[in-house]
Amino acid sequence: MTEPVAEGVRTAADVLARTRDLMEPALRHAVDTLPAPTRRMAGYHFGWWDARERPLQADGGKALRPAFTLLAAEGVGGHVDAALPAAVAIELVHNFSLVHDDVMDGDAVRRHRPTVWNVFGRSEAILAGDSLLTLAFAVLAGSGRSAGASVRTLARCVQSLLDGQSADLGFEKRGDVSLGECVRMAEGKTGALFGCACALGALQAAGLPGGATTEQVSFLRVFGERVGLAFQIVDDLLGIWGDPAVTGKPVHSDLRNRKKSLPVVAALTSGTAAGGALAAMYRRPLAQTDLARAARLVDEAGGRAWCLARVDDLLSEAMEALRSAELAPGPAAGLEALARLAADRDR
Repeated sequence: MTEPVAEGVRTAADVLARTRDLMEPALRHAVDTLPAPTRRMAGYHFGWWDARERPLQADGGKALRPAFTLLAAEGVGGHVDAALPAAVAIELVHNFSLVHDDVMDGDAVRRHRPTVWNVFGRSEAILAGDSLLTLAFAVLAGSGRSAGASVRTLARCVQSLLDGQSADLGFEKRGDVSLGECVRMAEGKTGALFGCACALGALQAAGLPGGATTEQVSFLRVFGERVGLAFQIVDDLLGIWGDPAVTGKPVHSDLRNRKKSLPVVAALTSGTAAGGALAAMYRRPLAQTDLARAARLVDEAGGRAWCLARVDDLLSEAMEALRSAELAPGPAAGLEALARLAADRDR
């Protein structure tokens, strides 16, 4: 039987390294079942090879969400082996959303490499994303006794994710987006998948002797949702002020696309002079020379300060839910470390 993820863990980096080691063989095995053209694009996206399928060791992402799945399973008395299909499914859904998100936003770079659509074409990238989503459900459907409940849980999550993404796109055409609407969008677009990752891990042990209770599944879902929203807020901050060497995207990338991200909407709805000036700028395409001023206006209008305060509140709420779940100490410590990493402004 596979060794626990939480065993000997001291830092979030330890958890993520262990998760990647455990999950990548199963993820590769799943991707290998795809038709050749889709498999080629998927492997490129995951950083396993270049556009001509020559092997690489490029950045394939942190595997943050599957780490939540595996630790949640361990925390309620489950085993890594049983939770691995759920972890793979979560990673596939996450990457389906990234491939499609890049197409919709026109982002040409992700993880310091050209995006899938930029290399293979928009239509091909859409099909690749569809294949990753379908594969996620196929993997989860074969995961054992909890498969039915897990598939239903993932299906609800994907609907929330799509609803959030739809709202995000709709905001680009509107000038009257409220902060509450923007928060709900982020809860669907990002928070739902983190919550689902934790719930799926706990479901692997539900119904077994000594396994997860309904209350534990619920508390873990809330924990993940709060962490996910905090993660999105930090991601939005990095979309404006992040270091391209770290984010893999150009500086001010969200402002260039005039996205209604959380710091932007907090600024636009602030009632300040800086917020009004930003609103005027957002009514027209932004030139490269406008971006630094737009970032400064977001800050002056309180957008950054609102985000930082909300992240702190969300992290406190997440920790309360985690304590209420009453998990085994090792996995609980691992989940706390991951939550603090997700909310780290310098991640």
